[in-house]
Amino acid sequence: MRRLSIDIGNSAVKVGVFANKEIVHHQRFNKIGILDLAQLIEKFSPAKSIISSVNQEIGPLEVFLKKHTSYIRFSTMLTNGVHNRYKTPATLGLDRWAAILGANGLHPTNASLVVDAGTCITYDVLTGSKEYFGGSISPGINMRFKAVHEFTGRLPLVEWDANEDIVEGIDTQSAIKNGVLQGIINEIEGFIALNNKKESALKVIITGGDANFLYKQLQNSIFAPQIIKDPYLVLKGLNEAIAD
Repeated sequence: MRRLSIDIGNSAVKVGVFANKEIVHHQRFNKIGILDLAQLIEKFSPAKSIISSVNQEIGPLEVFLKKHTSYIRFSTMLTNGVHNRYKTPATLGLDRWAAILGANGLHPTNASLVVDAGTCITYDVLTGSKEYFGGSISPGINMRFKAVHEFTGRLPLVEWDANEDIVEGIDTQSAIKNGVLQGIINEIEGFIALNNKKESALKVIITGGDANFLYKQLQNSIFAPQIIKDPYLVLKGLNEAIAD
């Protein structure tokens, strides 16, 4: 059975078509419309579909999907066997919850630490007993560079290249780069070390827009064997939410 997962974020729409747990097609849109859905359904004939959206104006998309598939809107009420202990589930980001469901689907017998490196960096832990208590939200890479510039009088706004390595701070520009980027690496390693003490056989999954850069930098870490990069983790979580 094929299933269609759609993640509508603030800046982009990500789509995944799944055959059971395997992603057979993925696509990115700036904005998605009825014609795009029609083409996906004609090509892949999904039996089920799901949308996670930060935008509530998705009524026409939902009407279309209900007509052609078995459709459901994603929410934190969809648990797929995970026990949500978050104190305010109504305020829990849907992408964070979907990533936890994705981690559970990939590693159902292990505890997982999900690092989602986007505008913010989120750290979320799923225990070995399938319980989710929450996690941490930290400023992302670009946010940190902007903060250094905007909250000081003379420090410049530094641009960074994800293809460059982290270098020592031999001048103001490189000192800011080193402080921000090495600081984030140290932060991630710290979260891994902390949760390694709490959970045995911990799996670390890194996803999000800055995942490639951070994954590369973490290859020199003592935790590298534990770290898995998965750009489709949120889409996989949405797929898990409508699995049979």
